[in-house]
Formats: sequence, C-alpha cells, structure tokens
Amino acid sequence: MLRKVTLAIVICLISVATVQADARDDVKVAAPWEISGTDPATDGYIFLRMGVMETLIDTDENGALTAGLATDWNSSQDGLAWTFKLRQAAFHDGSPLTADAVVSALTRAISQPGPLSKAPIDSVAAVDGGVQINLKSAYAILPAILAHSSAIISSPASFDSEGKAQQAIGTGPFKVDEIAVPQSMKLSRFDDYWGEAAAMSSASYLATKRAETRALMAESGDADLVFTLDPSGYKQLTGSDGVDTVAVAIPRVMLLKVNTTHPMLDAKSRQALSLAIDREGIAAGIIRFPDAAATQLFPPALDQWHDQSLAPLAYDPDAASTMLAEAGWVPGDDGVLTKDGERFSLTVRTFPDRPELPLVAAAIQDQWRAIGVELEVSVSNFSEIPAGHQDGTLELALFARNYGATADPTGTVQGDFSNGGADWGAMNWDAPDVTEALGKIAANGDTAVRNPLIQEVVTDIHEALPLIPVLWYQHTVALAKDLEGVVVDPLERSYGLQKLTRAK
Repeated sequence: MLRKVTLAIVICLISVATVQADARDDVKVAAPWEISGTDPATDGYIFLRMGVMETLIDTDENGALTAGLATDWNSSQDGLAWTFKLRQAAFHDGSPLTADAVVSALTRAISQPGPLSKAPIDSVAAVDGGVQINLKSAYAILPAILAHSSAIISSPASFDSEGKAQQAIGTGPFKVDEIAVPQSMKLSRFDDYWGEAAAMSSASYLATKRAETRALMAESGDADLVFTLDPSGYKQLTGSDGVDTVAVAIPRVMLLKVNTTHPMLDAKSRQALSLAIDREGIAAGIIRFPDAAATQLFPPALDQWHDQSLAPLAYDPDAASTMLAEAGWVPGDDGVLTKDGERFSLTVRTFPDRPELPLVAAAIQDQWRAIGVELEVSVSNFSEIPAGHQDGTLELALFARNYGATADPTGTVQGDFSNGGADWGAMNWDAPDVTEALGKIAANGDTAVRNPLIQEVVTDIHEALPLIPVLWYQHTVALAKDLEGVVVDPLERSYGLQKLTRAK
C-alpha cells in the first residue's frame, strides 16, 4: 500500500513539474484588439505582431528598412520597376515560398483597403524566381509600403476558390493551431522557420477589452505581455512584484476627426474648438503623462514630420468664445450657442478598446460646454467611425491614429489627406495643393526635394485642422519579470515573441 502511495506522489510531482516546464516554455499575450477572422486585409496586424506572418520588407526597432521575405530589392533608373529577390522559406503547410505565391498575396492586397491600394501599381509579376512590381509613376516609398501589415504574404492555401480567407497560413516563427473568433489564438513554434527558431515552444493571444482586466491578468501572472494599459492600471503595476512596466513614445496620436463640410465645422469653428481643448490638463489628469499634450499633429517621434517652428496649439477658451461670437453664435437660455435657430450641438463617436478614449471625450465635452458648445459622446464599436465616414453621417470622431503604420509616414499621411481623405483620416477636406505635394514626396527619395514639401504639408494641416490633435501617445506595456529579450516596438509591428526567453 505504501509503495502505491509513494508511486502516486512521484507521478503527481512529475506531472506538476511538466506543467511548470510547459508554462515556462509558453508566452501569453493580452491586448484589447479582437480577432475578426483570418483575412490579412482586416487582421494582418495581429498575425504580423504575433509572428505568424511576414512581409517582403521588415523594419528594425528604429524603423529602418531591413530584409524580410525579400533578401534584396532595387529599382530601375526611372523608378518604374522594382525587383525583389526572395529568400528560401516555407509556409506553415509545408509548401514553399514561391514568386507566384507572393504575386498572389500582393495582388489581393492591392485590391483590398490599405496603403498598397493607393500606390500607383500597374502590375505584379514573377520574374527569375523573384517578383517585379511595375508602376504607373515613380513611387520611392514602395519598400516602406510593403512593410505594412496589409501586405503580409500568406499562402494561397489560406483562401477558398472565391478568394475568401479560411485559414491563417504564413511563414513566420509561429504557426496557428487554433483561432476562436473574436477572442483568442493559440500558436506553436514553426520548426522549419527560415530564420532563427523561436525560443518559446508556444504562444497565445487573448483579446481583452477591459483595461482593468488586462492589468489584473498581468498582476496575477495570467498574461506575460500586456499591451495598452490605462493610466490607473499602469500606476498600479509599476513597482509591483513579478511585473515590470514600460512606456515608449510612439508615432500614434489621439485626434478628433472632423467632417469639414458640416456647417458647424468650418475652418474658423475648427480653430475655435481646438482653442477650447485643455490638452495639458487632459494629459496630466487622465493620461498621467504631462508631456503627451499635442502641440501639433505629428509628434517628435516622427522626426522629419515634426516641425518645431510651428506655433504650438494653445488652450485659450476666451479666444475661442470671441471667434464664435464673431461668426454670429450667441448664447441661448441654457448657455448653448445658437445661430439662425440652430443649436451648436455635435456628436462625437468613439470606442472603449482604448480605455482612455471615452474619458478624454468626456473631458472635451465639459471643456466645450464651457464655451457654449453641446457635445454628445457616443461610445460604440470602432467600426462606426469608418461607416460614418462612408455614409456621410459622421460629425466628429475621437480615436488614435498610428502614423508609423508604414515605415515611411508618407504612406499613411498620403492616404489620410489626399483627395478628400480616408476612413481614418481627413473627411471631405479639399486640399489639392496637399494632394499634389504628397504625391511628389511619395515619388521622390531625395531629402532635399522631400523636406520642403513635407514642411508645406505639415503647415497646411496645422493651419486648417482637418484633424484636431489632442494627445501624443505612450505605448504602455506590462511584462512578467522573468521574461527576457522584450523589445517594445515603437512602430507596433511586432511583439518580438521570437526572441523571448525565461530567466533561469
């Protein structure tokens, strides 16, 4: 009897040790972003960040372009033909990375929303084991655009006969074992990866919308890497046993998207509304990063696009009231401004995925009420913002825009401000000079040509305010203290899971 009990204890101890070993060989990620499916056009950013899929061009932690699935690339003398040499690699289903597979992936990406759809691409073809992209006009930023998550290279087997995504089959260091839309994804190490194999044998992703839940997961050890903490969660975890916290300045901006053709949102009104936002108060009181107050749209992290010579956006509610009075707005009985029988009443759409957004919207609501502007805050799904842009019902939207989504910000800026704007950019802003300048910037790789044009674009945006900047972002992350090799990517392209190890 004693021998049986002793054997049972030994088996139990071995099982516990195995579970602990497995736990140390697994990394658990928690973030607010739900998984809508396996389509690269909508969820490519998650697959890129988790190391499931890769792009032809990669970037380092400083945003410099590096080799990805393409080992080398060059353009013709006239800039109209780009050739990319492919490395030897395999997809997770065992099929080889071929030029035809890359052509198929890029052709599909061009037909979907994203930076490639706006590039002047004439054709994509397989040539001599590589890929050639032919352009209608010179486009010097093409390699940077190919580093965008929407340009990831997935296996043709990922799609059915009608071109609909059914699986997530990439070439990255981790392969998908299971996806439970919209919340979770389980991965395992891909042993036939072309590069350095991942140290961890498995990884998982959990979409957790509530910021306080994510903070608790970090504190309890239920997650090893937690992204996008709210200010209270960040403060709570800083100095906590077993958890480290990191805040990195990134090229992401919280801003108000404005329907510029709305009768209450003309240029003068936009300037007045901007003057009525206490950015420093919001940065210190809500975000708890006083330096986050946006003095212009593009933050210092965007180097060439941040212009120190611009007059900083100011907080001056008295000047705002004067401007509105000069435009014919007068206070009504309840203090809300009126003109020609219309109340100065607007609705701003926002969403809770970034927990600070509804709080900042409420603060702006109070600040604008002080100058007689009534603001209703509508908190819903983030998809309501692009939907409102498309059907014209959007008045204002508060969200965070990442201008580092393309390694060269020109790709994102051009999409957001050219030809009237885009879902996550300007709305109905007619600025042909800006459109023309952005086209020249995108076409030219010479900084002597680009820089004056960038300054021109930045100045026009700053003065017209088709988007009203509020805050510059800090990327807040909590990580388990025994996790080594963590690098917080300021471009938010990768979680760096491939290089993670556990302290012994």
